[in-house]
Amino acid sequence: MFKTLRNAWAIPDLRRKLLFTLFMLIIFRLGSVIPVPGLDPEAMKKFMEGDAGMGMLTLLDTFTGGAFSNATIFAMGITPYINASIIMQLLTVAIPALERMQKEGEEGRKRINSITRYATVVLSLIQAIGLYFTLSNQYNVVSNPGFMSFLVVALTFTAGTAFIMWVGEQITEKGVGNGISLLIFAGIVSRGPAMITTFYNKFLGVNLTFSNVVVMLAILVIFIAVIGFVVYMNNSERRIPVQYAKRVVGRKMYGGQSTHIPIKVAMAGVIPIIFAASIVSFPATIAQLIGGGLPKEGFWGGFFNMLSSGSWLYAILYFILIIFFTYFYTAMQFNPIEMSNNIKKNGGFVPGIRPGKPTSDYISRVLNRVVFIGALFLAIIAVLPMAFSSFMSGIAIGGTSLLIVEGVALETVKQIESQMLMRHYKGFLE
Repeated sequence: MFKTLRNAWAIPDLRRKLLFTLFMLIIFRLGSVIPVPGLDPEAMKKFMEGDAGMGMLTLLDTFTGGAFSNATIFAMGITPYINASIIMQLLTVAIPALERMQKEGEEGRKRINSITRYATVVLSLIQAIGLYFTLSNQYNVVSNPGFMSFLVVALTFTAGTAFIMWVGEQITEKGVGNGISLLIFAGIVSRGPAMITTFYNKFLGVNLTFSNVVVMLAILVIFIAVIGFVVYMNNSERRIPVQYAKRVVGRKMYGGQSTHIPIKVAMAGVIPIIFAASIVSFPATIAQLIGGGLPKEGFWGGFFNMLSSGSWLYAILYFILIIFFTYFYTAMQFNPIEMSNNIKKNGGFVPGIRPGKPTSDYISRVLNRVVFIGALFLAIIAVLPMAFSSFMSGIAIGGTSLLIVEGVALETVKQIESQMLMRHYKGFLE
């Protein structure tokens, strides 16, 4: 990766793109430390410290690099844009007009992106209003509750998200890599120094013993092994061979080549984990947003304790929901029948399988097996940090964060390599 970056830096055009991307990421980090007028950062930190069972606010704080817990203008991060994009992806399957718009090419994609931007602003405003009323009732985070305070906080949160969305689009258009993914990547990585400090203080800074050194080395080995496993699974795919028959059109011959259909093991990415985390933490989130905190006693106290992030029930439900949403999201994105019809129309066939329904059934069988492996992979990576939470509190990086960091890093390096290859390609006239 470092060799790729060094070679890319030697190309003037790519160097400008890298510098532009770095500049935009610096702007993003600067906005993550500018406080919102009317909010008390210390009270906000106390509010987040009492967030024992609220996975969504913790996940939001992770994606924003601590901007939420510091009560800054980028507190909501890019989450509303992600939610709006997911909603639009689901609606394009359910609404025929949006599906036709998506198939119209570049013009259709521009219109869908425009709708996504407006949906992002609406979702941001709704979320900002909900956060204001929550913060005004919890730990006195809002200094002087009132209409003007409500207007300033809600509009600042909304404007912050809209600005981050613009920054992400600028990185995608004029920089290197996917802007939205890089912003989330920067937010997660920015918490690295604090995690390293906590790690050092826990095992070496207070009581340096042989057992602490052994435990620290074991944790590092496990962490490196998990990273290698994630990289391997992200690059794994099942290739279905496809053979195209030769055909003569006029005086030209077409077809005759062999290709394949790549089915990635981690096709769904981190979307199933985000969906599952939203569902599992939904009861605790609603209780915290509406009431004055989670109940500690009685029926509801026991109910929320069972669904707290450290309980076995939470881990089991989380595991099952990740598998379910992996199948669900893959089914929304990958249509074996449509793929089989496209292969048949272009004169292709899978060796040993008859065209038409047998081909679609074969693709479905292969897809189900690959998706099952991918679902288990996502579920294990997401649940694994919970097994170490008892002695790695404040240190363990969540499975979602790990998958995002790995995926964005690999994808960005691939894009840089492809641009380098394009610039070094010599035509037949040279």
